[in-house]
Amino acid sequence: MLKQQLLVLYAASPSPDSPVGAWSLFDGTGREKHMAGDANEPPYSSVLAAMRDGWRVIQLPQLQAAAPGAEHDTAFLPYEFVLEKLVQG
Repeated sequence: MLKQQLLVLYAASPSPDSPVGAWSLFDGTGREKHMAGDANEPPYSSVLAAMRDGWRVIQLPQLQAAAPGAEHDTAFLPYEFVLEKLVQG
């Protein structure tokens, strides 16, 4: 039976070849459990690198302009890519 793995990569820009700065991995097979901060390096250097390893992009970041005067405010990470891989479970 195929089970889904989800990989959420936060990139430096909306381009799939930009560097990854943060990530989350969810394994629907139950074989591995991950949590925030459990690794110092992202599993892939870019979304494109993950795609080359078989991950499929299922969500691209929605681009939104910053409000005037708020260009330097900190908030959520804006360039979120959601990827999936189907593996035998």
